[in-house]
Amino acid sequence: MRRRPWRPVVVALAALALLAAMAVAWLASGRMPVEWGAAAILHPWRRPVTVVPRLPFQVVTFSSGSERLEGWLFRGDGKRRGLIVFLHGIADNRQSGIGVADRMLRRGYDVFTFDARAHGRSSGSACTYGYHERHDVSRALDALGASRAILVGHSLGAAVALQAAAGDERVTAVVAASAFSDLPTIVRERARWFHLPERYVEAVLVRAGEEEHFSAWDASPVVLADRITVPVLLLHGAADRKTPSAHSQRIHAALHGPRRLVVLPGVGHDEILGREEAWREIESFLGGLEVPSLPATPPGSPRSGRR
Repeated sequence: MRRRPWRPVVVALAALALLAAMAVAWLASGRMPVEWGAAAILHPWRRPVTVVPRLPFQVVTFSSGSERLEGWLFRGDGKRRGLIVFLHGIADNRQSGIGVADRMLRRGYDVFTFDARAHGRSSGSACTYGYHERHDVSRALDALGASRAILVGHSLGAAVALQAAAGDERVTAVVAASAFSDLPTIVRERARWFHLPERYVEAVLVRAGEEEHFSAWDASPVVLADRITVPVLLLHGAADRKTPSAHSQRIHAALHGPRRLVVLPGVGHDEILGREEAWREIESFLGGLEVPSLPATPPGSPRSGRR
């Protein structure tokens, strides 16, 4: 029988149309399960780790509560300037930190990039948008023996970096690209794409918190902003449709320490760390910081290759 390569596409589109129709019917009846919405928030798609870095690296695993987290440590070249910890976005993984390592190693920084809980090869099934993840950052610094670290994050990772800086004195600076200001606001904004009623969204936020033992209203850089005293660079794209730049503007207004907000014209959510104008801002920001001492790192030599 002749193969029809278009048939899977047609089947997939039909399935999506059916699911959309079911969702509309549930909403119209007022009986759409709150569990569906809570699951959509808590359980992101797990992107597999498929890349082996060309740069020499060391695999580092560490525990945070009941979770086992895994990442890559890259060692810097020449004069050592300290440690950068890269925090990736939702449904992403440590691979996004390879580009950061490639840039920063040449400038003397060690770079650690790890899979957040419920992402990549780390354990866990639920994302709490910084409520638990900020403590994971502290456990990463424990595992590395780091006395100081600069946090660089994108999207979810940016929000986690800011929340971690509020509670860990070892964090000396934060670069936050495309951060959300607080979980309820970003959930409400994205719920409007699907015309979900406000009462349903509020119930979903409550249910998500009940299931994972946290408050959605406490997963918030804005709430913790008055505890952040280290320098912060906020980067956002003016063309960001997923997380509007108003989120970074709210964070900037709530911070009391040294901070700078840069909104880049014509730049979208996922492309910001691929833009040279963003990296000029980051490198200028890092250049203005007091150079920290080199942190201790786990014993053993960096290695390349698959585990």
